[in-house]
Amino acid sequence: MEKILVIGCSGQIGSELVMTLRSIYGNENVYATDIKYPTDEVRDSGPGQILDVLDFQNLLHYIVRNNITQVYNLAAVLSGNAEKIPLQAWDINMKALINTILAAQQSDAKKLFWPSSIAVFGPTTPRHNTPQLTIMEPNTVYGISKLAGERWGEYYHQKYGIDFRSVRYPGLISYKTEAGGGTTDYAVEIFYEAIRHGRYECFLSADTALPMMFMDDAINNTIRLMQTPGENLTLRSSYNVAGISFTPKQLAESIKKYMPEFKISYKPDFRQAIANSWPASIDDSVARRDWGLTQEYDLDKMTKLMLEKVEEKLK
Repeated sequence: MEKILVIGCSGQIGSELVMTLRSIYGNENVYATDIKYPTDEVRDSGPGQILDVLDFQNLLHYIVRNNITQVYNLAAVLSGNAEKIPLQAWDINMKALINTILAAQQSDAKKLFWPSSIAVFGPTTPRHNTPQLTIMEPNTVYGISKLAGERWGEYYHQKYGIDFRSVRYPGLISYKTEAGGGTTDYAVEIFYEAIRHGRYECFLSADTALPMMFMDDAINNTIRLMQTPGENLTLRSSYNVAGISFTPKQLAESIKKYMPEFKISYKPDFRQAIANSWPASIDDSVARRDWGLTQEYDLDKMTKLMLEKVEEKLK
């Protein structure tokens, strides 16, 4: 039986990933940890505790003590926040990864998932239909740390046999947890502001196209990658994941189909420069070939569900 550790269970991805994993592997076999308290649903449904991934000895002891066989490490300072504290963000992001890799090396938890991001690309990368293998010159702290992390993961797979697996997430959209300091967070904030006030001031320009993915699709694909036999994987750095590409204007038009009175305005801030350096669309054909990447939600289907669920939550 797999014993699975999720590091960062209180974040946008972790809170939903834990519950899906528990539905598959059993509540008692999925351990949820973070440096802050998780949701009631996560805390009450299975084992877990407060755990700092930067504390290597405690991390290793926890993995060994609970016979962990695989780890999902989601701990990171995201793009927008990282630009405010660049050296601290670099230290946190890299140390969290290296500690997890070393703990895997010294335990039975040899299978490791670590999320990369479209932030690994930069202004010199082809912006449309960005290939799996291409120029990668990120100009943000977050992107630099993610690119370095990909290289470390592949290195430890090749040299020491760590079963490292990763995807380059696009922007992720969820109604269960609110935005957490990323450049694509407008695509979550906009639904809350639409329900609360019927309007939204966007921190990106109207025509800024970025790849996005609804959280259900992201979770299902992450688990699908982890369940794929290792011999099927041709990459041990990180797989492109495209999702659906749209602009703030296109998202606002989708919202207006269900809320005709909704209004949007634009006031780009420092995150505009970050977004301008990222792809507008992604080629994820390698992931589709190697491990069956798929998605259920298009823009309008996602918008309809987000509006319904955010309204329920705010009530």
